[in-house]
Amino acid sequence: MKSILSHTVFFLFLFSSVSIFAQEETQLLIIGGGASGTSAGIQAARMGVETVILEETTWLGGMITAAGVSAIDGNHDLPSGIWGEFREKLYAYYGGPEVISTGWVSNTLFEPSVGNRIFQEWVKKENNLLVHFESKWQNAVFEDGIWQVQFLEKGKMKTIKAKMLIDATELGDVMASLGYKYFVGMDSQDRFGEAFAPEKANDIVQDLTYVVVLKDFGKGNDKTIPKPKGYDPAIFACACDHADPISFDSPQNDCQKMLNYGKLPNGKYMINWPNCGNDLYMNIVEMSQTDRDKALEEAKLHSLRFIYYIQNELGYKHLGLADDEFPTKDKLPFIPYHRESRRIAAETMFSLPYVLSPYDQEKAFYRTGIAVGDYTIDHHHKMNPSAPQIDFIKIRVPSYNIPMGSLIPKGSTHFIVAEKSIGVSNIVNGASRLQPVVLGLGQAAGALAGTAILSGQNLQEVKVRKVQQNLLDKKAYLMPFMDISPSHVHFEAIQKIGATGILKGFGVPYKWANQTWFYPDREISEFELVDGLRPLYPQYSQFWAASGEPLSLGRFLEILKVVRPELKENDISLIWKNQKLSGFPSADTKLDRLGVAVLLDSILDPFSMPVDFNGMPINQ
Repeated sequence: MKSILSHTVFFLFLFSSVSIFAQEETQLLIIGGGASGTSAGIQAARMGVETVILEETTWLGGMITAAGVSAIDGNHDLPSGIWGEFREKLYAYYGGPEVISTGWVSNTLFEPSVGNRIFQEWVKKENNLLVHFESKWQNAVFEDGIWQVQFLEKGKMKTIKAKMLIDATELGDVMASLGYKYFVGMDSQDRFGEAFAPEKANDIVQDLTYVVVLKDFGKGNDKTIPKPKGYDPAIFACACDHADPISFDSPQNDCQKMLNYGKLPNGKYMINWPNCGNDLYMNIVEMSQTDRDKALEEAKLHSLRFIYYIQNELGYKHLGLADDEFPTKDKLPFIPYHRESRRIAAETMFSLPYVLSPYDQEKAFYRTGIAVGDYTIDHHHKMNPSAPQIDFIKIRVPSYNIPMGSLIPKGSTHFIVAEKSIGVSNIVNGASRLQPVVLGLGQAAGALAGTAILSGQNLQEVKVRKVQQNLLDKKAYLMPFMDISPSHVHFEAIQKIGATGILKGFGVPYKWANQTWFYPDREISEFELVDGLRPLYPQYSQFWAASGEPLSLGRFLEILKVVRPELKENDISLIWKNQKLSGFPSADTKLDRLGVAVLLDSILDPFSMPVDFNGMPINQ
């Protein structure tokens, strides 16, 4: 078993009892080993931060593995950081991208047990990371700059101390216990200025799903389960109608296509079907754990009824509960798929206007981006007729980035929120809840905690740019530019300049995979350059000698001399050569956006200019 020598363990012998209580110390404690908790732990450990994860189950990965949602939604063209690494590990295990493009809902589908195995092996290789499995936190107290958390590990009470704490639970239970303000359910239109929101707020959350993994045991093998209590086939009668509301396909009645939605490798099927399937409405967010467990028995029953329908009514008797996936008595996942959680009142609340038009808002949240996503706004409310309709077909958005302040509860100094409990509106949660985004949020939470710890700062003091640089060092995206991959030699420079806003992306709503393009080969005008520099450099506030003509290298030099009067043509030529830009530089050379980004990064380094949580420059 891996041990972390730098973790200090004290044994307190209570003479009135034969019990021994272990008290452990670490730098960072993460409660929850789900998608965000695992990625947070990996990121922080790689930064050299002593990290401990408390996980209730015996698996890592949460909704991606333990909940069985092993068909990845979104970010196929944004392989950011740990999400990109995880996908590469899947490719290596199965034998390439085409082998795991088995179902039509996703480009990346895999067996949950394989995902768990990847995370388990990954974590074991991180020397600064320790996981306590089958461990349930009991309470958390922050005193004198230190967190003290009690938890039950396999029935034994233990205590751990930490400098920084991350809530990576599925429903934001830690933040609720600490008394932080949060939201549950739909927001009103007035709360965040979202015209698509209902007029009045309510506590309605998205439908949840108890996913089932079926396995093909071959024709002639009857794997039909016993008829579940309360079975009514009429509930599932429209399950084979699978109209795609984004492409506006006509409804079809094709049951095999319904199953192929979540077809996994090795003859398995992920049953996570929203149309007359196993989605179910129940709001268990504020329930006790006992009441949650009781309520979730109905969610399990509902899914088993759907499985019985597939087997008995549709005739797929050879598809049975996979016997080699979840090591549970009922062969179902450890946890349900929660699409929605509590949402923290954070330093920055990421709402729909900042997704629709990030560059046109009063606050420049995009400058503080720490995770990216491209999935559309997608809400599941079909099983709750009383839910106000949110017509997500009309909410057409580009890809987006999530601001750093969304991970920090208002006023928090040593407590970070991850998973689906970050500071977003209910509508935006419909996009930010997906697996690659949550992995990215976890990585960002780990980078944020690690940066604060290593800098000796609290969360109100930590520098946005330092956190972002630590993410860039691990090939994570700050900006959702789909046309510049992490393998590009100038990926970091373009990400940095994009995060300053000097050169902006071009957003395009597109089916289920929205886009933002950088267009590196496009020419840029003189005016576009100056207009981008103006918000960061007051010297350009009255500079109007920039036309709409394509920008030449000579004019670029003249424009930059406003802030760097010592700059010479030879300086630019040397940078051009060192950065391996294409072509031969001369005064008449027309510059493209890639060249301008690389030159700006090398000459002005505007990314080093500090910004606050709102993305506004901090005067030094």
